[in-house]
Formats: sequence, structure tokens, C-alpha cells
Amino acid sequence: MSLDSDSLPPSTSRDWFFPTPPKYPKYPRRFTANPRNSFPYCPPKKPSFRDVSETAPTPYRDFKYARTRRRVDVSQRSQRNNASDEANGAVSGPNPEVSGVSAAKKVSKIIGVLVRDLKNRWHMAVSVAVLITVFSSLLHKNFSLQNQVNELQDQISKSNISIGATNSIEQEIDHFPSKNLKILALSLSITLLSVPFLIFKYVDYVSKSRSLDNISEEVSLNKQLAYRVDLFLSVHPYAKPLALLVATLLLICLGGLALYGVTDGSLAECLWLSWTYVADSGNHADSEGIRWKLVSVSISFGGMLIFAMMLGLVSDAISEKLDSLRKGRSEVVEKSHTLILGWSDKLGSLLNQLAMANESLGGGIVVVMAERDKEEMELDIAKMEFNFKGTSVICRSGSPLILADLKKVSVSKARAIIVLAEDGNADQSDARALRTVLSLTGVKEGLRGHIVVELSDLDNEVLVKLVGGDLVQTVVAHDVIGRLMIQCARQPGLAQIWEDILGFENCEFYIKRWPQLDGMQYEDVLISFPDAIPCGVKVASYGGKIVLNPEDSYVLQEGDEVLVIAEDDDTYSPAALPTVKEASFKNIARPARKSQKILLCGWRRDIDDMIVVLDAFLAPGSELWMFNDVLEKEREKKLTDGGLDINRLVNISLVHREGNAVIRRHLESLPLQSFDSILILADESMEDSAIQADSRSLATLLLIRDIQAKRLPFRDTQVHRGSFSQGSWIGDMQQASDKSVIISEILDPRTKNLLSMSKISDYVLSNELVSMALAMVAEDRQINDVLEELFAEEGNEMHIRHADLYLREGEELSFYEILLRARQRREIVIGYRFANAERAVINPPAKSERRRWSLKDVFVVIAEKDE
Repeated sequence: MSLDSDSLPPSTSRDWFFPTPPKYPKYPRRFTANPRNSFPYCPPKKPSFRDVSETAPTPYRDFKYARTRRRVDVSQRSQRNNASDEANGAVSGPNPEVSGVSAAKKVSKIIGVLVRDLKNRWHMAVSVAVLITVFSSLLHKNFSLQNQVNELQDQISKSNISIGATNSIEQEIDHFPSKNLKILALSLSITLLSVPFLIFKYVDYVSKSRSLDNISEEVSLNKQLAYRVDLFLSVHPYAKPLALLVATLLLICLGGLALYGVTDGSLAECLWLSWTYVADSGNHADSEGIRWKLVSVSISFGGMLIFAMMLGLVSDAISEKLDSLRKGRSEVVEKSHTLILGWSDKLGSLLNQLAMANESLGGGIVVVMAERDKEEMELDIAKMEFNFKGTSVICRSGSPLILADLKKVSVSKARAIIVLAEDGNADQSDARALRTVLSLTGVKEGLRGHIVVELSDLDNEVLVKLVGGDLVQTVVAHDVIGRLMIQCARQPGLAQIWEDILGFENCEFYIKRWPQLDGMQYEDVLISFPDAIPCGVKVASYGGKIVLNPEDSYVLQEGDEVLVIAEDDDTYSPAALPTVKEASFKNIARPARKSQKILLCGWRRDIDDMIVVLDAFLAPGSELWMFNDVLEKEREKKLTDGGLDINRLVNISLVHREGNAVIRRHLESLPLQSFDSILILADESMEDSAIQADSRSLATLLLIRDIQAKRLPFRDTQVHRGSFSQGSWIGDMQQASDKSVIISEILDPRTKNLLSMSKISDYVLSNELVSMALAMVAEDRQINDVLEELFAEEGNEMHIRHADLYLREGEELSFYEILLRARQRREIVIGYRFANAERAVINPPAKSERRRWSLKDVFVVIAEKDE
């Protein structure tokens, strides 16, 4: 159905469909470029709801009403256009066709406007309905939730009232049983606390009754119980801490039960409160009531006792550990260290030599174990005032006869083990050394290093080597000192040479292989080392035997090692052969040996061995006078028991004299001015004390020198003995009348200073020389073979030769040239001493440098024994 304006009533054709728009005040209109947004101008101030009236509407700048106002404007505009058209029609006359078309267009426009307006209104209505529906649902939920909260609050209040009533009823019901339970807990704690006292009283009563009934001696029950407890605490290492823990738990439990009986807390709370009283005695200050205070004080007192016992156990454990460390009972965790077993007067010089040997390595580790207190050993070592040069000395207290103590000092990891001889009886000392070797061979882990054993008697050496086998190297102290004394008696000044060679302070023996020397003759090897002097060869084809002073024509083979005298093992190496002038001196006559007259003052247990060595060294027709306080018949018996056959002596004859070497009239009965050499021995009766032995030796020395000075008041400078010329340094060492040389056996190093300042004896410091030999063998076991040959009566030995055997007065020669001249005599020159010098120079530097020599100079050589 189409709507036409002609079909409508004339009065309502337009007003019926379009309502009459409100009348707006006539404001000036303002239009924008967009015709859809062409609204009348609105003032910037938005009117309030009260300011708007039906008669005078105020323009409102809101887009909801923008379209309405626009439609109103269009309708007014259409009315005005219709009016103008009617006027124009009246003027121009009616045009039916034009008026019909324009009416249709108008109707279509009106219908479009109406449709759009209906859509907008519909959307607005739907939105408002949705908002109203959501708001009403939310409001309904809010009221329902509020009602539920109120109902729940009512239910909670009712439940609290019922629970309170129930609790009050239960408390009233349980009041009587809980009270009975607390009383029972208190009674139980008191009963358990009194049980131990009742048991002790019962045991004591039973013990007394048994002792009265039984006349026979039986151990009482309380003693048996005490023994069982003591045995339990002694056998089990953790028995004391365990007993303390049990006592603490019992105290906490009993205290908790007692607190449960006197307080209102639960059992768990009371147990915790009991622990606080035990741990801190001040916690009972908050107790209330006499019963609570009494129980809390009792628990606190028990806690103090518990903690006092705990502190005692901790203190004992710490003291025991510190005492163990102080006494040297802890284990030594070291390897490649030097282990010294035993303690003697030689220990100080031995430690000094080992420190010098380890100086090139930056120091080493030396462990000393002896049956002495660790603090005493450390104090004695500190009194020695040696400079150990980086070497650490660790002391441990223990016995070398106990495997556990040996394991404590890591004996299986030591690179060398030195067994020192004890001071005192020689047989007992050697027997103990033998047992020590047996203990060392019984180590399960085996030994990494070798054993160096110091013995006092040469007869025991075979037995020790039999037990130890190849691991053992022996140094017989008395034998070494006796041989040194004999050599020094024949060649005064040799003691200083041996001190320089045996000690690590100057030059010593070293053995090393040099492959570049293979195929070279020994005479060329002699001059191949600028900083060392070759002395022998370790021949591989002979099973590693060391040959001293070999032939010049010997050619070094593969595997051979060279024995040299050098300052240190890393200070020498072979170099190119130097140019040495051919040796042309032919005066190689060997001086003939002359018979000598020697006096032995004192008696040693190995004097029979010394007699054998003297018989080998001295020329035929020599006399050996023996002066001591041993009876002549007993003396011959001791010599025979020692294995000496007097009838087999070839070069010497024995002359016995009885007397005391410290009594002047006994010494005056001897022809002291006629002896070539006098040997003062440390007497066997004084061997237990080094100081007493040295005092006796020093007194004998002074008496002999005084008697000689009175019998020969002037110095006979026209007479010189042997091959030593007048005024030589060896002649100066022949003190007193220039007729005899006195050699004193000195044990204490402090006596050395007295003799060195007085210069009355060419002394031998036995302890120091033995320590040097022990240290050298400990560093290299092969050196022991070299020392044994040099000390033996056969083979090569150390000699002091005068310069006239090798050169002429004022001749200029290098050391290499003198070395080659000495080879014509089958000798190896290892050093020299100038006439005005105090000490000899071993392994001199600048061997190719030429210098002027004097006949008063002497040379130190290694040569075969003089015939």
C-alpha cells in the first residue's frame, strides 16, 4: 500500500504523519560542509534538565536528537516549499504532470526518513530492555546472596554455642581421669628416679651378707658390677659418649613425666620443657607454683651435671689428641724422605750433613724416631743451632722394634733408613741394631729405600748383612775411626782431607753415567771434566763393581759410570778435551818406607783390628807400644779372643806397658820423645760418656806434650823425618819437639774447639766423621764400596805427597799437567795445599791455568798402598 498525500485529509495530510516540531528560538544557523551534520548552532553551555521547558526548548548538542532536529527542519522546509509552490502555481498556473512527479518524490523521501527513524528507535528500545534485564538480575542476585550470608551467620553462632557447651561438658567429664593420669605420671617419675639407689643399696647389702657368710675370699657383687662397668667403658671406645646420651634421654623423660604431673600442659609440651631445662638451667625462672619450681630446679640441676660430664669428655678428648700430637704419636704422611731410627751424639752432625746434601734440591724431609719424648728431641735439636737450609726435621716418639711405630713414620716410603748405634755397650748396641733390621725386613709393604746400619763392633757386621741381605749397608764406627787414626798417624793432616771429602760442605764423591764418553780411554776421561776429578769407573761388565784408579788404557764401555769428586751432582759435566803439554818429568822414584815406633794409649774393644791394620801399613821392624791399665796376661787373652794371632804379625812387634794414662809418673816411665806417632784412644771404660772420654784423652795429651817439652826444651830444626822437608806444613804439624805426631780420638764436638785453638794435636773428630760417612752412604749406597776400599789395608788409599815428586822449584805448570805427571806414578791428584795455606784445596777450579809451584807445597792423591 502506498501512501499519497492527496489521499489524506487536507487538514491532516501533513500533520498526521509528522508531528508539529517544537518551536526553537531563532538563533543564527551555522552549517558545515557535510549536509548530514548540518545542525543548528548550539551554545557551548549544556542546559540542565530544569532549564528546558515545553514552550521554549533550548538547543541541545546531542547526537541522539540530531537526526530528529534535522527531520524537523526538513519538514518545515518542505512546508515552506509547498507554500511557495502553491504560490507559484497560483501565479503561473497549475502543471499536473510536474506536480505528480514531485509528489511521488516527496512521498518516497518521507517513507525513507520514517524507516530510518523506526530503526533507530527499535535499537534504542532493545538496548534499554537489555540493560534493564541485566540490572534486575544483578539486583536479584545481590539480595539472594545477602540472605544467604545472614543465614550462614546465624548457623555459625548456633554452632559456636553448641561447641562451647560440648567442650564444657567434656572438660567436666574428663577432669577426674586427667587428674589421675597426672598423679600417676608424677609417681612413676619419682619411682624410676629412686630405682637406681635401691639397686645400689641392695647390691651393697648382698655383698656384705656374702662376705659375712663366706669365710673364703670371694669377689663381692658390687666389685663385680664395678668391674663390668669399667670393662665396658675400657673395651668400647664410644662407651662414654653413649652412656652420657642415655643419661640425658632418661633425665629428659623423667623430667617430662614429672612436669606433666605438676602442670596443665600436654605430655609433648612437658617433654620439650624438660629439654629446655636440661639445656639451659636459667629457663626454670618462669616456673609458677611450688611443685613446678621444685621439679624444674631438679631437672636443671641434673642438666648441669650432664653438661659437666659432657664438657669433661670433650676436654679429655681434646687433651688426649693434643697430648698425642705433643708426644709424636701422629702418623707421618711423607714419601722419599730420610728416616733416622735411634738417638745418639752423632745425630746433630748427621742432620747437618743431610741438610747440606739436600740444599741443592731446596731442602728435604728428615724424620727422626727414637724412644724419647718428642718435645725433648725437638728441644735438643733446637739447641744444636744448625742451619738446616730448608730441610724439615720431624720428630716422632716410638720404638723401631714395633711394626706399628715403623708404619707411623712411613718406613715403606722412605728413600733411605739410617739405624744409629746407641751410646753405651757395643754388644748391646749391635744387638739392638740387629733386631731393628729384622723389624724392617718384616714390613709387609716392603721397603723402597736401602738401610744404613751403624755398628760398633766389626765382628757383628757379617750377622747384620746376613739378616738384611742386599738392602743393608754397614758402617762400623770403631773400625772407620781406627783406620782413620792410623792413616793420620802415618800422614799428619789427612784428617782435614777426609773431613772435606766425606762432608757435603765442599766436594764429595758422585757416580753418574755419561753416554758421550763411551769408547774414550780413561787417560782422556781424566781431563774431560773442568769442574770435577774422575777417580774411578763403575764397570757394568763386572756386575757394577767400582774400580778405583783404573789403567789409563781402559776404554769406557756402554753402561759404565764414572766416579768423580765434585762440589755437587749438578755442577759438573764433560767438555771438549783441553790442550795439555806432554808430561816430561821422569823423577818417579818411590820413597822407601822406614820403620816407625808408635804408642797406643788406652784400650778399645777393636784394638786387635787396629793392630792388624798397623801391621799392614808399617814397614818391617816397626814397634807398637801398648800403654793402658789392663793387665798384661788379661790383655793377651782379650787379643786372642778377638781373633788376633800375635805370631802372625810380620812388620811390627808388640811392647806392653801397664799404667794409667792420666797419671804423670806412669807416663814419665815411657820414652815419649822417641815415638814417631802417639795415638790416644777413647778408653773402653769411658765409652758410655763422650765428655768423660774426651776429658781423659785431653788430659793425657797435655801431660805427654808437657813431658816432651821438658825433655826436649829446644826445637831441632835440622832434623826432619821421612820425605818431608824442613819448614813444610807437615813438619809444622809435628808438634812439640818435631819428633812425634799425636792423634787424639775425640767424641764430643765441643772438644774440637779446644784442640783447634791450642794446635797441640792433629785431632780426629770421630763422631763427626762417622756421621759424614753415614750421610754419604744414605744419599748413595754405592759410595760405601768406595769408602771401604779407601779405608782398607789393601788397594787404594788417600796419600799426601810432597811436590818434589812431580815438579821442580819454581816451575810453572797447570793442574792438568801435574795430573798427567802423577799418572806416571799410577796416582790421581785430587787436590793440593800451598806451603802458607791452612787448608787443602780439593777439586781446584781453573785446572788449565798455569801457576808457579814450590817444593814446600804438597798434593793429595789416590794411589795404591806403599810397598
